[in-house]
Amino acid sequence: NKLFVEEAIGAEYGEGFETFRADGPLKVDVDYLNEKLQDGFLQRIRYAMKPDEAYGLIFSWDNVVAGTRALKRKAWEQLAFEEGKDIPEEGDMHKLLFYAGADYVLHKFFLSDKAENELNRLKLRFSQIYYDNLVRLEKPMDGLNDWLEAVYTARIPCAVVSSLDRRNMLEALERMGLSKYFQAIVTEEDGMESIAHRFLSAAVKLDRKPSKCVVFEDDPRGVTAAHNCTMMAVALIGAHPAYDLGQADLTVANFSELSVINLRRLFANKGSSFMDLQKQIIEKTPPKRKLTIDTI
Repeated sequence: NKLFVEEAIGAEYGEGFETFRADGPLKVDVDYLNEKLQDGFLQRIRYAMKPDEAYGLIFSWDNVVAGTRALKRKAWEQLAFEEGKDIPEEGDMHKLLFYAGADYVLHKFFLSDKAENELNRLKLRFSQIYYDNLVRLEKPMDGLNDWLEAVYTARIPCAVVSSLDRRNMLEALERMGLSKYFQAIVTEEDGMESIAHRFLSAAVKLDRKPSKCVVFEDDPRGVTAAHNCTMMAVALIGAHPAYDLGQADLTVANFSELSVINLRRLFANKGSSFMDLQKQIIEKTPPKRKLTIDTI
């Protein structure tokens, strides 16, 4: 399961992922989506009257939709208790529990006096504890319900992305009463290899070009992935302090600080095409006029 593996950011140079069609494989990247998902004539008329509907919102599951940071910590604490280990409260260990891959944490703090063949057993047990806690999760992040209701009323499509499997994702959204707000989900079954690829997959499912999408993240790596996809990024302060999220286009403490007008302001700098890739125009000097006898 990719849930406990540190994923690559992805799309550093606009590269995307490969999908398959009846006529063969298709390479889907940032430039391709920004070009192919252009608004049609009727869509442009509709968006001129209702500009908010032109945007697409993409939410990360971890610590944006659900408070999974606490779930992961409980899972590590229970595993440490079962294995007779003590987890330090301060230092690098505190960060590693949340941001490092499970293999690295297990090698560093759980397998020092155990054989290598214990790794798979510990990984399986850690996953079991995490999912046991996940099925009891019933509340979303503070203010998220009201924010989703506001964008739902404005008819702005939303997607949620995660490395979680589809069944557990759908069940968790149902328990939290958020199912109706998300028109698309990207899960482990989609086979995305990086954070940016998940964002691009969500844009395809929402039928919005990446440059019209806004990503809600709490991790600086997710903010970088959004910008690699020419998307705007709204960062939530919490797991990371505000100074670590300086690259985000907007930073908020919680969803209650947001309003739909904030979405328009994100794109107001240079209009709706602010993040679109522009072709460089090479100016050519006109040829000099030759004087002849007839001209004189």
